[in-house]
Amino acid sequence: MGPRVVLLCSLFGVLLGQGIEQMSIEGCCKDGQSRGNDNEDCAALPLISESTTCRIVQEQCCVTVLEDNMCTTGINMAKDQGACDSLFTNTCEKKTTKMCCDCCLLGKATLEKALPCDHTLSVGYQCGLVSRACCVHGAADNQTTPTQKTELPNKDETHENGNNSVLSDQCEGKCAHSCVGNHTCTCFKGYKLKPDGKSCEGSCGTGYELTDDNNCKDIDECETGIHNCGPEFECQNTQGSFRCSPKVKCGGGFIQDALGSCIDINECVSQTGPCQRGQICINTVGSYICQRNSVNCGRGYHLNEEGNRCVDIDECKDHDKVCTGHGCVNLIGSYRCECEAGYIFNSISRICEDINECRHYPGRLCAHKCENALGSYKCSCTTGFKLSVDGRNCDDLNECESNPCSQECANVYGSYQCYCRRGYQLSDIDGLTCEDIDECALPTGGHICSYRCHNTPGSFHCSCPAEGYTLSPNGRSCQDVDECVTGTHTCLVDQSCFNVQGGFKCLSFDCPSNYRRVGETVARLQRSDTIRCVKSCQPNDLACVLDPMHSVSHTFISMPTFREFTTPEEIVFLRTSVPAYGGYHLSSYDVKFDILEGNVENAFDIIKRVENGLYVGVVRQVKALIGPLTTVLKLSMRNLTTQGDSGQNIINVHVFVSSSGSEKWMPSVTICIKTSIVNT
Repeated sequence: MGPRVVLLCSLFGVLLGQGIEQMSIEGCCKDGQSRGNDNEDCAALPLISESTTCRIVQEQCCVTVLEDNMCTTGINMAKDQGACDSLFTNTCEKKTTKMCCDCCLLGKATLEKALPCDHTLSVGYQCGLVSRACCVHGAADNQTTPTQKTELPNKDETHENGNNSVLSDQCEGKCAHSCVGNHTCTCFKGYKLKPDGKSCEGSCGTGYELTDDNNCKDIDECETGIHNCGPEFECQNTQGSFRCSPKVKCGGGFIQDALGSCIDINECVSQTGPCQRGQICINTVGSYICQRNSVNCGRGYHLNEEGNRCVDIDECKDHDKVCTGHGCVNLIGSYRCECEAGYIFNSISRICEDINECRHYPGRLCAHKCENALGSYKCSCTTGFKLSVDGRNCDDLNECESNPCSQECANVYGSYQCYCRRGYQLSDIDGLTCEDIDECALPTGGHICSYRCHNTPGSFHCSCPAEGYTLSPNGRSCQDVDECVTGTHTCLVDQSCFNVQGGFKCLSFDCPSNYRRVGETVARLQRSDTIRCVKSCQPNDLACVLDPMHSVSHTFISMPTFREFTTPEEIVFLRTSVPAYGGYHLSSYDVKFDILEGNVENAFDIIKRVENGLYVGVVRQVKALIGPLTTVLKLSMRNLTTQGDSGQNIINVHVFVSSSGSEKWMPSVTICIKTSIVNT
């Protein structure tokens, strides 16, 4: 019997001595064994008795059966397969099975090497038993079995002959050791038949070992060192087990627990009436004291005036300390607060606690936000809303009534929007203030006014030069004043008035010698007017006749300053009467146009092209000119033949550029010149 069974027996005896319900310990063990054979969970067996001892015995007997079955499985695997490789796992069951399998293989290896089965290897008690059993059984199996046997030898004879595997023909292969009549299996000395009726196991039990003559010998666990006594205990060997006795002895008033610690004995509980009548027992460390009995009233009571009994305390009389602000109801030994609405009574702290309605009823009390208050709650609204008359819902707040915007305000649901009048824009900083838009500084400001733009709060206005212009009805463009028409010019009688942008010019022209003027002098020159002087030679003036220049013309053009110049602008057209195809007297004929003088900053060029079959010279402005500026473009138109120049015409274009700009180009000037051919 191992230490486990000895301890159980000791506990069983102690508990029986204390009057616990008696129950057969063997019955508790048999129930545990039965459940172990059914592979039930030994740690969760159903209770069959109120006895703690029975529960312990039931569980340990169940565990023993399970461990024996697992060990038997391992031994059989070692015998049948000769290997334990399939048992590599970390579960407790497999570890036990593998241990028995490995130890059985150790016993078989001992036999194969002709070593004694009782080896002295320190492999543990249970492993040593398994190894020896497999070694001894293997030796018996290796002996020859007779083929004919008329009478089964008795047990002693079989043991002496060592023929442990002799079986009758009737039950051959069914019994582990031997077989008697009626197919009944028996075991050799020192073994007992297992519940399956076929297998045999050692009958010595835990705490014993089987000797070579199959006798059971007590194992001295204290000597072999296989006990589990701690350093505070000393080992004492017993038959089939051992006992751990504490080294330290406890004095009076203490009891020693299983770990050797000294535990104080509560004499007031363990003894019956240790004190005299009228006294109470008070436990102390290692002893007790007796004191005179006094009345001790519980909570809610106090001693009466005589001091011989407890009476109820009316807590509601001191209303300032209990149920403050609420109703109070006195009870026998206690009291109860009747809380106002919005409070709930806490039976533990015995006070009225505020109910957080917002937490208990989320989203059901207020439309927007709920804020808890003592005994109540209050609703509030988010920005842009105001609490309605019912105190729960929220109505849209018309913020525009408080004039938050500097100009215009539009109320929207839950908010508002500021906007500005024409000429203003909303501030990016506060979104409330309207700031003036400087139209003159906008990217398009240069096109708002033709001359000068002046910003005003919320608007702008255009202005023109102080003289020579008036503001157009559209309020943006500057309209030139034609002084030649209005008669505000200062030209003399023999001068012609020519209107220019922002003013006028008094012009007078005399033809050079040998030239005469075509037409009369007019008081007012227009843009399309041309003053022309044609050659008129004196009789016998051969030099005059041979001079190739046929005419000298003057024309006029007034233009504003073009500050944004992108493409060439055609301003003068010199139209000839010479066909572009064919010739005179079967000779080739051509016209050449040139700018001789006055091309300021190379702002002009002249090209030749054909229109309606006739040659046309086109003067273009290709570059901006900043006024005020006056120049005379001296243009040459030469008639060319295969024999050389046949004639030349000079056209003087008087260009007046004013200082003001304009949205549009001024009209172009067309000069028609009749070309004459002179043959030499």
